[in-house]
Amino acid sequence: MKKNISTLLAWGGGSLLAVPALAQEAASEVPKAADSGLADLPVTLILGGTIAAFILLLLLIFLLINFIMALPFLFKFYGHPTRQNSAMARFIFLFRGDTTTFTGKAADILMEDHSYDGIHEFDNDLPPWWKALFYVTAVFAVIYLVNFHVMGGKLQTAEYEAEMQQAALLKPKNNNNANEKTDYKPLTEAPKLEAGHSSFTQNCAACHGQNGEGMVGPNLTDEFWLHGGDVNDIFKTIKYGVTSKGMVAWQSKLSDDQILEVSSYILSIHGSNPANAKAPQGEKYVAKK
Repeated sequence: MKKNISTLLAWGGGSLLAVPALAQEAASEVPKAADSGLADLPVTLILGGTIAAFILLLLLIFLLINFIMALPFLFKFYGHPTRQNSAMARFIFLFRGDTTTFTGKAADILMEDHSYDGIHEFDNDLPPWWKALFYVTAVFAVIYLVNFHVMGGKLQTAEYEAEMQQAALLKPKNNNNANEKTDYKPLTEAPKLEAGHSSFTQNCAACHGQNGEGMVGPNLTDEFWLHGGDVNDIFKTIKYGVTSKGMVAWQSKLSDDQILEVSSYILSIHGSNPANAKAPQGEKYVAKK
């Protein structure tokens, strides 16, 4: 064992002598550290930390080897009757396989009138780990009782209600009710219709065609509508979508003003009869006077 320790110390000393050479080599390669996120640290700090960690590792190995070599003496010292019940003795004895620190020591005290058919019941003490766990749960129960039932701490239901109230305050005050009643009128101003045309071309033309003639989606220039041809019907169809028909909801991308502009533009191209128009779908809509 002493020979092994001498070899280890000699190896450690040689490694320490090699550190300056390694440091010089690392310093020459500092520009390469830019990609590793260490470029902002001083070179001396990086090298100093590396050397300190290496020395600490050697020290820990040295202490571990000395502790292992001292175990026979520690076993003998703490095996004395005056010391064998101390906490340090129980810790030391773990290294020779003595687990009584956790499992307890069975006294094998036979209980009277607790034998039947060759089976005997002993009055052994509970394992220390079990008793420690019981004490912890008892302390936790007292803290829980005082905190939640004496000091007014919030229980699960109260926490949930408080979080829901906070979420309601942070939630945008937008009306997302698909059954909301709206009373919009079609826009007629040229700038508004041009803005609606731009939004339609960018978001709707892929399914309804550049001129509203219909492709995957229905023709928007005839008198037939699947979900109503009033400006408010069109507004709701665009805003909330029709999932079953593949029509997505645009309320997360377009504002209500933009949706109204698109709806008004769609009504403005009614009867334009574009080329390659898709066959009518839905029911004929007659505007209310």
